[in-house]
Amino acid sequence: MRDIISNIAVASVIAPAAYDADNTPAAIDLQGFDSAMLAIHVGVGGITFSGTNKIEFKLTHSDDDSTYTAVTIDDVQGIASVGSGGIVRSLVAAHAAPSITRVGYVGNKRFLKLLADFSGTHGTATPLSVSLVKGHARERPVA
Repeated sequence: MRDIISNIAVASVIAPAAYDADNTPAAIDLQGFDSAMLAIHVGVGGITFSGTNKIEFKLTHSDDDSTYTAVTIDDVQGIASVGSGGIVRSLVAAHAAPSITRVGYVGNKRFLKLLADFSGTHGTATPLSVSLVKGHARERPVA
């Protein structure tokens, strides 16, 4: 078998919990790694999502952890399009089963932030979490 644990690191971007409002995105530093993939886990929707009552996951990136800009389709893999403001996943219709969306980051910035942006009324929270897998470590083994 091949050794993967010495070559990757995993960071929690949004801790597993039931949310009904925006998270405060923390900066994720990619220094020392040459690839990254977000795993967006969403449980059964707490509400019936719509164009008004929705959750949009917005990915931004930065060279200096100060000025963040929205990613574009050229910065990501695994999704068909990126919406305005860096939207890489939108919940705008009923979400009756848990899902995982993988978003590969191929941009060249050092820092990432992911916001779970809640719009409308969310009377019942929706379980979700996001993890980031950092790959192609420049120094191995990864501690």
